[in-house]
Amino acid sequence: MKFNKFIYTTLVLVGSAGLAAQAQDVKKTEKTDEKTINEEIEVVRPYKPILAEAVKLRRSPDLNDVVDYKAKFNYSLTDKKLELNSDINKLQAQQLAAAREEELINNYAKAGFGSATTTLLEAYVNTGRDEALQAGGYFRHFGQEGKLAGQQFNQQELSVFGRSITDQATFSGRVNYQRNGLRFYGQDPSRPDFNLDPAKQGFNFIEAEGEVVNRYSTDEDALSYAAKINGYLWGDKFDARENAVTVNGYVNKRIQSFNLGLAAGLDFGSTKSTDFKVANNLLRLNPYIRLQASGVKINAGINFVQEFGDFSTSRIFPLVTADFTLVPDYLQVFGELKGDVNRNTMKAFTDENPFLNSNISIQNTIEKMSITAGIKGTGGPGFGYKIKAYHKKITDMPLFVNTFGAENRFDVIYDFGNMKLTGLNGEITVQVSDALRWTGGVTMEQYKSAVESESWFKPQARLTSNLLLNITDQLSFNAAAYMQGESKAKIYTAQPANPYLLPDPSIENIVTMKGFVDLGLGADYKINKQFGAFLKVNNLLNTNNSRFLYYNNIGLNVFGGISYAF
Repeated sequence: MKFNKFIYTTLVLVGSAGLAAQAQDVKKTEKTDEKTINEEIEVVRPYKPILAEAVKLRRSPDLNDVVDYKAKFNYSLTDKKLELNSDINKLQAQQLAAAREEELINNYAKAGFGSATTTLLEAYVNTGRDEALQAGGYFRHFGQEGKLAGQQFNQQELSVFGRSITDQATFSGRVNYQRNGLRFYGQDPSRPDFNLDPAKQGFNFIEAEGEVVNRYSTDEDALSYAAKINGYLWGDKFDARENAVTVNGYVNKRIQSFNLGLAAGLDFGSTKSTDFKVANNLLRLNPYIRLQASGVKINAGINFVQEFGDFSTSRIFPLVTADFTLVPDYLQVFGELKGDVNRNTMKAFTDENPFLNSNISIQNTIEKMSITAGIKGTGGPGFGYKIKAYHKKITDMPLFVNTFGAENRFDVIYDFGNMKLTGLNGEITVQVSDALRWTGGVTMEQYKSAVESESWFKPQARLTSNLLLNITDQLSFNAAAYMQGESKAKIYTAQPANPYLLPDPSIENIVTMKGFVDLGLGADYKINKQFGAFLKVNNLLNTNNSRFLYYNNIGLNVFGGISYAF
């Protein structure tokens, strides 16, 4: 161990001597000669820094210095509403790029033909997408011919319409023309020689209408108004003529949840036949007050009706409607109590039964009391329903009866007195998707006649059903069904009294009209955006349906054609 220390000590001394030798710097003097040499040896030692003592300030702070220090700030106040952002902020949807408007096809033409000498021509034109100004026209021809002698029908219709929407109101108008051609083809199977040469009949109808309605306003105290005028001329092949002008209007003032209003109407009409002329005019005034609050709608008023012309009578009826929402969107209860005077016209009669005789008696019908109550709503997406029950007391109800001596034509008689009608009506709509939709309705009615034995040609049950099925975007099917219960008809065995006041059962025979079911099917196929094809089948069961005695409908018939959109 001592030997090792000796070796380490010897190495350190040798190393130090080496470093000292390298640190020596030999400097020559400026003046030297060849013989004298002066040398200066400078020994460099390790650097040892020496720190001075720290200087300390021995001074206490002055506690008597109480001068306030005021900092200078430059600031401005912002007028901003304080918002409580405790709720979750709504996400702002990103604006999508403007979509390219789909090109609309506003016009179409359709043509078809088929069995029963069926011909169909139809066309529709429209100005297009302009929301402020719209105008267009419509034309339709349809004709058929059955197997019975004179069983022919043809109908033409032409309509032109227009509408202008301004900032304050909407103006609209239309002009229509209709022509119906037919024959009195009624056949009695028990008499082979009956009505071998059916007479021709034809109706011409031209109508003009104009309307102005103010646009809806969100102002709670807004004033709303509307006015409409309608006039028509009607005539048949046997010199019967009828004209009418109807003016209706209303004004309504909203005061928060209440509405105060007045509806008024003037109905001027004149009917002329070969033997008589009748003018039956009406003036209606309907002041009302309406309450519309959350889930409640009540309308209370009166209906004042003044008859003038060949009939002059003043009548006042109640007019009350109510609608209560029990379960929003699912269940509503509604009711109505009203009365009115119905103006009978040849136009309305021939629309229901075109086989009328000449010199039809015209007078007004009084609906003394009508009470309706029901429920409506939805049962979920795509399902809607409405069910109502009603009871009416009607004075001088018009009825059709076969003419004595010309049973293939009909007269109009009136059930003088108070006839009572009780009914039930239901409607259902089911839409499973855009590809499947079904609607159905049923009406059950019971008539209690005033003086007549029966309410002639008034069936007690009617049922309708319509189904639409879209198989693909190109192919769709539709089906329709109509069912009617039995009704009663009256045949005279002798000439009834003229004017007709009371029935005489001794000269009447009652005939039961059987009920029937009429089924129809249809199909549409879209070839492309412009062209399509259609097919329709009527009276699929090929039954002898009769709405009126001796007048069977055309049996099974099929027709089809093509359509073009442009």
